Amino acid sequence: MEQPKTIIVTGGASGIGYAFCEHLGQLGHQIVIADLRGAEEAAARLRGSGTKAIGLKADVVDEEEMAAVVRAGEEEFGGVDGLINNAGLFTTLELKPFEQISSHEWMRVMEVNTLGPFICAKAALPALRRSSRGRVVNIASTVPMKGTANMAHYVASKGALIALTRSLARELARDSITVNAIAPGFTLSDGVLQTELQNRIGNNGRTAGRCIQRDQVPADLVGAIGFLVSDGAAFMTGQTMAVDGGGVFL
Repeated sequence: MEQPKTIIVTGGASGIGYAFCEHLGQLGHQIVIADLRGAEEAAARLRGSGTKAIGLKADVVDEEEMAAVVRAGEEEFGGVDGLINNAGLFTTLELKPFEQISSHEWMRVMEVNTLGPFICAKAALPALRRSSRGRVVNIASTVPMKGTANMAHYVASKGALIALTRSLARELARDSITVNAIAPGFTLSDGVLQTELQNRIGNNGRTAGRCIQRDQVPADLVGAIGFLVSDGAAFMTGQTMAVDGGGVFL
């Protein structure tokens, strides 16, 4: 039987991130939630269902705050074995042609969606090296494969995250750390529903081109995350798994 891992989940207090936390907790893993809002409340819900979990308020682009998250995981659970870079900007973005995207908005998306995972990986690296079975999973998207229009900043940021995944996989394999990515399709997360992004995109934009003709929900992604953090995925690194109902083939 696989030993439980201690896994940090950024943006884990709600939506897809919380679905990851719930599923990983059910598999017996210990969870450290890092989020700007609601981290401890989410961790309390997990503890109520029997999962060992802590939550900390943290910004993924703040090096000191992310270092504190890693220290808390080590102090509470004796180490950190995994990092899921889930936090990102998406649902609050306005869909618009690229020439209408300001430089400030472009850089803010890049800051959260690319600098954030970079900072988090650096903060977790010493602990992951000590683990000897470290796992990093970046939550990317299928939009770089599709070249989706009217969100050039988001598309570029997720393409960069896939590239970072491959580079880190090369660098960290010697330390028994695997680095992979999951590329979801458009998912009806809490943030999407709250901002009614699904209505702005429309039914056809959500499901067009998918083999499985239905909306994607967070529960569709948890099996992939469970596998990628497991010991069974120890010989898989540098890969991007598209989990989108067959919208793209990699």
